[in-house]
Amino acid sequence: MNPARADTPRLSIEQVAPGIYVHQGTHELPDRHNRGEIANIGFIVGQRCVAVIDTGGSPEQGYALKTVIESTTAVPICYVINTHVHPDHIYGNIAFKQPSVSFIGHHKLAEAMAMRAPFYQEMAERDLGFRLKSENFVLPDHSVRDTLVLDLGGRTLLLRAHRTAHTDSDLSIYDAQTKTLWLSDLLFMGHLPVIDGSLNGWLATIEQLKTIDAKLAIPGHGPIAADWPEALAPEERYLKNLQSEIRAFIKDGRTMEEAMANVGLSAHDDWQLFDEFHKRNVSTAFAELEWEDD
Repeated sequence: MNPARADTPRLSIEQVAPGIYVHQGTHELPDRHNRGEIANIGFIVGQRCVAVIDTGGSPEQGYALKTVIESTTAVPICYVINTHVHPDHIYGNIAFKQPSVSFIGHHKLAEAMAMRAPFYQEMAERDLGFRLKSENFVLPDHSVRDTLVLDLGGRTLLLRAHRTAHTDSDLSIYDAQTKTLWLSDLLFMGHLPVIDGSLNGWLATIEQLKTIDAKLAIPGHGPIAADWPEALAPEERYLKNLQSEIRAFIKDGRTMEEAMANVGLSAHDDWQLFDEFHKRNVSTAFAELEWEDD
């Protein structure tokens, strides 16, 4: 039974390449109005089965995504790939929980979900207006430590587990058939990049991603990018600027508070939600960089 409300609007979906469908989220903070449904989510259709990539910011959005998939193709769903631990990407998991569906994530995802579940439950009720039970946190059945190839029938996906970057549980998905690289929150377009992992690790990951032969890149937030690897440039520029300016502040013996008030302000007009996330990025990066070896 699909417990989505009867008045749930149909989820908008776009086929961005043959067999690859994306719902584009909006650049907003999660709240009771949008119910946390702010990320790009979607699915890839093979001849044998469908892989869902992230399930949305609420159980309701997960059921709406499932309904769209079932109305788009008769091919059954066999995989749900969670690209990382953040709520806007995993709260719809329960909609797909059944014996015929395997959940896949980074080898650190299960631990990250378990550690954050109590806080996420509190936050969902307080900020988003719905309650989550323990069963809403559907853990991976299979974990990716390095790479994993999934065969959807006439189409293979290469999943890669990355070092700590945006988070400590980032996965990317590459579809060789269309040369589509689904990066989720390893790529932000328009929305300020958010550091919940490692600034240095993210910049190192960007260097690796640049070498991939892709025609299309799907970010976790923002429009689909056809100019690869140029699409990475704004994000990389922002992160490198943070790195260099914070290192200079640390070298001069200045405090985290001074850095939060002064670092990276030249990028203010380049990004949406800058005021909401930039200072947090500075504090996270400062805490990492002040422990670098001299």
